[in-house]
Amino acid sequence: MTVTARTAVRASIAVAAATALTLGLAGSASAATSTRTVTDGGTTYSLSVTAPGTASAAGQVISVTGSGFNPGQGVYVGLCVIDGAPGTNKPTPCLGGQDESGSTGASHWVDNTFGGLFANSSKFGSGGTFDVDIFVKATLDDGSVCGQDVDCAVVTRADHFDSGDRKYDVHVPVTFQ
Repeated sequence: MTVTARTAVRASIAVAAATALTLGLAGSASAATSTRTVTDGGTTYSLSVTAPGTASAAGQVISVTGSGFNPGQGVYVGLCVIDGAPGTNKPTPCLGGQDESGSTGASHWVDNTFGGLFANSSKFGSGGTFDVDIFVKATLDDGSVCGQDVDCAVVTRADHFDSGDRKYDVHVPVTFQ
């Protein structure tokens, strides 16, 4: 994807987000925080993820922050179906899928090797922190509805370089109104 095309896609997402805010779809939501402590390679990481606890069913852009992550392990941040406690089962499917083109804004990739080189990606800040925006809505691409058909949460999960690793799964439950 060319830089011009990527810029156009990002501009479209920004316009959609601004429109949602203007129409009042993105009402205020109180933040919820989930934490998890994991040990990886002899190092203990105290993971923390904060995201709104409620969101507009029609869709809105939300801010998600995290800290304490291992900057050597990339993670995806997105809205996914969850089954069990964090680390039990891989959160999937996720709204927007892998979103490699950055067209939906429904996921963000945080990775210190390639972060910032692709749409919806960035590097970790100091202390394994991140602050990203993602688009969420109640109805997933397969037609299932969060809170009715499936349980959903804003999640972090290991990226495609180690997709079977459940250590970095953190779930922040979200309800849609």
